[in-house]
Amino acid sequence: MYGFEAHIAANKAKTFWVITGFIAFMGALGWLAGYLIDPELAYFVLAACVIFAIFGTGLAYWNSHSIITAMVNARPANPNVYLEKYYIDTIEGLVLACGLPAIPKAYVIESDALNAFATGRDPEHSLIGVTTGLLQALDRQELEGVIAHEMSHIYNRDILLMGIAAVLVGGVAMFCHLMIRILQFGGGRGGRDRDRDSGGGAGGILVLLAIVFIILAPIFANLLNLLLSRKREYLADATAVKLTRNPDGLINALSKISRNNVPMPFVEQELSALFIEHPMHGDRAESGLAAAFATHPPIHERIEALKSM
Repeated sequence: MYGFEAHIAANKAKTFWVITGFIAFMGALGWLAGYLIDPELAYFVLAACVIFAIFGTGLAYWNSHSIITAMVNARPANPNVYLEKYYIDTIEGLVLACGLPAIPKAYVIESDALNAFATGRDPEHSLIGVTTGLLQALDRQELEGVIAHEMSHIYNRDILLMGIAAVLVGGVAMFCHLMIRILQFGGGRGGRDRDRDSGGGAGGILVLLAIVFIILAPIFANLLNLLLSRKREYLADATAVKLTRNPDGLINALSKISRNNVPMPFVEQELSALFIEHPMHGDRAESGLAAAFATHPPIHERIEALKSM
């Protein structure tokens, strides 16, 4: 479809490197955490973290869709509700148009926000979720444009990459939070005793670097999410237009989304890249550092790109 085979292959390769990098990253975190608690525990904690990372990646691969739908309070769409039945029918119609091998499941989030997401490990095990606010606010062509955008992520295999990245970023954040709590309650006596015995030399520098690394690790993990997410939105927008042959539908939908300022505070930060727009921010006139570190390109730039097609 539309010559995106290279992009699909690149996403598969990125998924492999994200998983490999996560295992290595957790191993390094484990060694540093063990070193801070007690140097004799460093390699034991390293091994435990590598095992945890392998288990976590397997869980993320096979069950990321279940984990994510639970985290965002999404439920299966109800075919007995008119708007949700129309939503289900729209998904089925677009599947016929794009040739996906299976129909993504339809999910709904009870929220007045205007947003949507897609997740799963492959087209045969995928789902699309939208908010009730989106179903109520968009007309037929606009809803079709948003669903086509999300279906493009499924076709391009973005969903596996971003779903795994989201779950793994959450794992890094939880581990680092746990380690910081342990250190706050005196779990780092081994590192401090060694620092005192060594007179604050190389051992003290290593302890300081370890603490800084553990504090900054969640930021590094979120930067990974950022690097993976921004370009995929432009590509999904373009693919959606080629699928529906109607840029106005998605353009008008994005315009409505940008004017809706209802946040989704129940969506964790690591999941924000999965959504068509950041769950906590509308179209902001960001510039400089804020724009560079945003998980989504500004909606007005996406609209201009669609108008130029």
